[in-house]
Amino acid sequence: MGTSWSVHAVAPTAGLREEITGVLDRIIAEMSHWARDSHLSRFNRAEPGRWQPLPPGFATVLTAALDVAQASGGAFDPAMGLLANLWGFGPAGPRDGVPSDREVADALALSGVRHIEQDGARARRLSHATLDFSGIAKGHAVDAVAERLLALGIADVLVEIGGELRGEGIKPDGQPWWVDVEAAPGAPVAPIRVALHGLSIATSGDYRRSFRHEGRDYAHTLDPRTGRPLANAVASVTVLHPSAMRADAWATALGVLGPEGMALAAREGLAAHMVVRGGGEHLSPAFAAMLG
Repeated sequence: MGTSWSVHAVAPTAGLREEITGVLDRIIAEMSHWARDSHLSRFNRAEPGRWQPLPPGFATVLTAALDVAQASGGAFDPAMGLLANLWGFGPAGPRDGVPSDREVADALALSGVRHIEQDGARARRLSHATLDFSGIAKGHAVDAVAERLLALGIADVLVEIGGELRGEGIKPDGQPWWVDVEAAPGAPVAPIRVALHGLSIATSGDYRRSFRHEGRDYAHTLDPRTGRPLANAVASVTVLHPSAMRADAWATALGVLGPEGMALAAREGLAAHMVVRGGGEHLSPAFAAMLG
C-alpha cells in the first residue's frame, strides 16, 4: 500500500505480528493496483463484459464503494483508474506535464461506476474502465486487522495504517484511545482531539500527494465529474465512523463536494470536519456533538 502500519494492543497474544501481516498480505493480493498478479489487476485486464468471481474482501470493498458512490451523487467513484494513471497517480507512475483536454475527455468517457456491475460475489466491467480502491482499501485494511484481533480475543486495540485509525476498548489506564485530528499544513485551525472507542477516523487532504507543474499544484484526489484534480481549496476532510472503510470513502467524497457537501454529511448523519484554505472550518452536526 506504500505506507506503514502500527498496532497498539493491550495484553497481546503470541504470534500477533504474523496474524496482522497475514491479513495485510491477503488484502494486497486482492486489491493492490501496483501488483500485476493481484485480483484487482486481473479484473482490470479482463475482457469487458465477462463476469469475474471476487474474493470476499474484494466484494465487500466494491459493495461499499458503489454504495458511497450512489449516496454521494458520484463524488466518490472507485472506477477512476484510467484517470489516476493519466494524471500520474496510478501504477504507471508520474508523468511529465499534464494531460491534454482530449486525453482527459477520452479517459473520462470510459470511466465511472456506470461501467461496473456487481452481482454479489461476482462483478464485471462494461468498458475498459479500471477499478482503483486507493480511496477505500486502506480503511478496509484497518477494519480487517481490527476485526481479526477482536476475533482473537484482543478487545483493547488501536490500529493505524497510513494515518487512518480504529480504536476498540480502552487503554490500560482506563482511558479511551485519544488521537489528534490530522492537521492540514498551513491551515490555521485549533487542534482537535477525539476518543476512538468503537470508532474510526480517516482524513483526506490535498497535501498528502501532489505534483507541481508550471507553478500550479495538482492534488491526487480527482473529481469524478470532471476527471481532473480538485481545485476547490479543500485542504482536508476528516470523518469519524464505526467503519474505517466507510470513513475513508466518505472523507474523499466530501473533499470532492467541498463545503456544499456538509449538507449531505448532515443528512447522512456523518461526523465530518472540513478545512477550506481561506474559508475556515466546517463541522457537521454529528461531529460538533462529539466535541460537545
